[in-house]
Amino acid sequence: MERTLVLHFHELWLKGGNRNFFLGKLLMAVRQSLEPLPARARIVHSRLLVDLPEEAVPAAVERLKRVFGVVYFAVARRVAAEREALFEAARQEVLGRQFDSFAVRAKRGDKTFPMRSSEIERELGRDLLERLQAAGHPGARVNLTSPGLTCFVEITSRWALVYTEKLPGPGGMPANSAGRLVCLLSGGYDSAVAAYKVMKRGVHLVFAHFHGLPARPGESSAPIARELVRLLTPYQFTSKLYLVPFEPIQRQIVTAAPERYRILLYRRMMLRIAETLARRQHALGLVTGDSFSQVASQTLHNLNAIDRAAVLPVYRPLIGDDKQEIIQAAQRLGTYAICSEPFQDCCPLFMPRAPALHARPEELDKAEATIDVEALVKQGVESATLEKYEFRQGEVRAPGAVGGKQ
Repeated sequence: MERTLVLHFHELWLKGGNRNFFLGKLLMAVRQSLEPLPARARIVHSRLLVDLPEEAVPAAVERLKRVFGVVYFAVARRVAAEREALFEAARQEVLGRQFDSFAVRAKRGDKTFPMRSSEIERELGRDLLERLQAAGHPGARVNLTSPGLTCFVEITSRWALVYTEKLPGPGGMPANSAGRLVCLLSGGYDSAVAAYKVMKRGVHLVFAHFHGLPARPGESSAPIARELVRLLTPYQFTSKLYLVPFEPIQRQIVTAAPERYRILLYRRMMLRIAETLARRQHALGLVTGDSFSQVASQTLHNLNAIDRAAVLPVYRPLIGDDKQEIIQAAQRLGTYAICSEPFQDCCPLFMPRAPALHARPEELDKAEATIDVEALVKQGVESATLEKYEFRQGEVRAPGAVGGKQ
């Protein structure tokens, strides 16, 4: 038996003359997500429909939960667009379910269908009520305000689609519809959540991870970064991850700069290296997981002083979130367990006893005066390795490192 998935989107309707561009991106994302399932996705009467065998529905449902642009979707019974076939499908969908009240909601995409939407709702509602009463069903009453169950009907040129349950999608804008940015991926809770929020707006991310030497075997941060990229790749289908050895650069900063500015100078150097990588990837800016005053380097003054090192804009989608909100988002996303694994973060290396809280840009410029900034940026970029990931045929594949020059 075949089923039809009905995919709904809201924000795309606001795009006016550009709507077809975004719908095309959404349709492409749905098709890529469902490969190699025997599914056929198409747009019919401004609806995105997916026809597939019933046995493929569970796998399709799981994948559609990662398709940005889909606000909600439903598994529908598909029957001929005829009154009796429609009514019979609704009976099969409703009878046998448990609810305390019900309503019928109809949309008529094909205006040649002989019944108006209001007529479908009224007549089908009456038919269902009579059958429920005859069966002694406890939910045999109509509630148009807050029904316990809603029977949805959508009419297309050939088919009537009937369903009673809406499954939530992630919403947002379709993947790869808004340009490219480079995300500084730390391995902690914050940056992965920041990455997700930006991807949800249609941005395609390239990831840059700065790592040091682990304190003990098994505590390198690079495997954490790889696992995060693996988890995030199905949302955008392809990913690039730059792994940048940062400890040699940190040691040179430590020997040349005042102790209280170390963390801020680390952060400025990361931005410069990431910006160079961003230009190679034709990216339009950088993304970090900063939120105001979470740590010393994230005060308003320090973020301003850090940002002066970069020319490209730095986007911080978590800037107003507190730690608990970020952790809850990580738990929903599935990154929490990955980020909870022990690893050695490079930033706390040679941690100052009293880090500066209100640094000015000119103070950091002066602190960097004895550092060959250009040479350290070049060292970071040239020592980076690049790994490529792709979501294809239902799984994430990582062909491996391909060098840092690309």
